[in-house]
Order: sequence, then C-alpha cells, then structure tokens
Amino acid sequence: MLVVRRIVALLSLILLSCGLLTHLAAAVQMRALVRWVDDGDTVVLQGGKRVRYVGINTPEIAHGDEPGEPFGEEAKTYNRTLVLGRMVTLEIGEQQHDQYGRMLADVFLEDGTFVNGELVRKGYAHLLRGQAQLSYWERLLKLQRQAMREKRGIWSLPAVNPEEYYLGNKRSWVFHRPHCQFGLKTAGRNRVRFRNRYEALYQGFSPGRRCKP
Repeated sequence: MLVVRRIVALLSLILLSCGLLTHLAAAVQMRALVRWVDDGDTVVLQGGKRVRYVGINTPEIAHGDEPGEPFGEEAKTYNRTLVLGRMVTLEIGEQQHDQYGRMLADVFLEDGTFVNGELVRKGYAHLLRGQAQLSYWERLLKLQRQAMREKRGIWSLPAVNPEEYYLGNKRSWVFHRPHCQFGLKTAGRNRVRFRNRYEALYQGFSPGRRCKP
C-alpha cells in the first residue's frame, strides 16, 4: 500500500508539473521531500520541482548587488528549520503555478504543522491574497493579526515615510501610497481608503511592489 501511495504521489507531481490536472487540482494532495530552501517562502522538492507557499510573502533576501529586506534571512532560516530534509504534504488548489512556473501550495509537516501559517505567526510573512484562491484565508488572517498585535518580526519595524492615507484595491487586495499611479488607476467601485498602513494590513491587504507603502 505504501508503494502504491508513493507511485500515485509521484504521478501527481509529474502531471501537475505538466499542467494536466486542471480539473482535479482543487482536490490534489501529495507528499514530497524538501531538498532545498530558496528563501522564506520557496522550496525545492526532491526531483527539482520548485514550490511557492501560496497566500503569503516573506521579505526578500540579498541577490547579487540587490540588498536583502529586513527579516529576509530570518525568514529563510526559520523556513529551513521547519522543512529542510523533511517529508511534507502539499495541498494544490485550482491555480497550480505562478507566473514563474513555481507550484503554489499550502504546506504541512507530518505532525500537522501548517508551514505557511507558522511563517505568518512568527512575523516573517504577510498575506498575499491576490495570488490565488486561498483555502486557509481566515486562518492566515487571524495569525497575521496576532503577529501584528504582538509586534513580531516584520511588524516590529516602523512604517517608512508614512502617508496621511492609503488606497486599496478590493479586487487585487493590494494597497498603495496615495500618489501611486496604480492606486490612482483603481476603479472607483474597487477603491477603498485606509487611514493608515496598519489598517490596510490588518484587513489583509498586501503592500504594492512599486510604491512600497
């Protein structure tokens, strides 16, 4: 029976990699060994498939001449402690891959630990709702709010050049500085105004990558 399960898991991974499980992806679960940790939210499985933790985003680590962001290395180290060399269970939803070809997944340890949630709980990640339909949105939002109240990790940092208000997009779940062209282009029916950065993040909106609110 164990051999059969492993064969099924391997076939699922191959089909997912080829994009052949479009209609079944919402129900797909598979087990795999984590061979490498790229950063706080991306790992490589045995066999070479790269997996991006769905629904969250950790600070960037240094790349070449580009400096890393605060808590980027801490997030990577904690992720490595959690998963490197371990068997994990991946849950893959309807959106199987991101624009870079990485598999999008909720990841669980064998003891049931929700890896995506652990990174949020420790303050090493913020939510990224617009990335895909999320199965554990409410759970992740609760963990983020807890980390924010306790000022853990990234939530211990002060806001950089705070604005009088911020503009959010209810469709993309991203918020921007008031002068940002992407915020200003948001349709009126999708636009929401936040009094401060904390309010936007507390509601689960993600900071825009261009204006970095």
